[in-house]
Amino acid sequence: MDVNPAALSGGASRLSRVRWWQATLDILPLSISVIPWGILCGALALQVGLSPLQAQCMSLLVYAGAAQLSATTLFGAGTPLLPIMGSTVVITSQHLLYGFTFRRDVLPLSLRWRASLAFFLTDEMFAVALKDREHNGRFDPAYALIAGFVFYLFWNLATLLGIAAGQYIDGLDQMGLDFAIAATFIAMTIPAMKNLPMVAATLVSGSMALLTKPLLAEVYIIVSALSGMVVGYVLHRMRR
Repeated sequence: MDVNPAALSGGASRLSRVRWWQATLDILPLSISVIPWGILCGALALQVGLSPLQAQCMSLLVYAGAAQLSATTLFGAGTPLLPIMGSTVVITSQHLLYGFTFRRDVLPLSLRWRASLAFFLTDEMFAVALKDREHNGRFDPAYALIAGFVFYLFWNLATLLGIAAGQYIDGLDQMGLDFAIAATFIAMTIPAMKNLPMVAATLVSGSMALLTKPLLAEVYIIVSALSGMVVGYVLHRMRR
């Protein structure tokens, strides 16, 4: 049977467009939910003394919501550079786990692909890409990159909106916009709680965070995350 190369090319092109739109639609709810968070980052950056350009560059180059808020707050308090960098490393340490999760999938890719995926890797992109891998049985780097890029656009547009609004609206950081942080992570966590190890890991991490924060303010996030992972891993092995 003869195969028409043009038909194959057209089919691949249609499939590519479908995946593009699928990735965009899948990341869209999380992109919308993070808008108040981005607005808060932009407004707070101005409040602590950064220029509009510096505030926008934080989202363009750093691209890490929780780390940006922490760094901005510490900068406003006059904290030296080294503690700010240490705080950023601690807050973003979960990206190491994300990298290990996709390690086998991205190793065969070129350096350009791996670097691009690493830059756009966020909690939200990880959640969407992991769900897609579970559904289709394989990791699609193009899907993950598109989802990450769409989220990146929303984050930077939200930051720009916060910068613009922060120049005219006083007390924008006191309007409760930080509720979006908790709402976004709840939206990502609940769908993943499909079995006992996942539920136990989530509950243990949350409980440990509440218990250890007053005692270990600097590292309680790491302690609670590791506690949850250990419990989840042990239960997963026991089930197997």
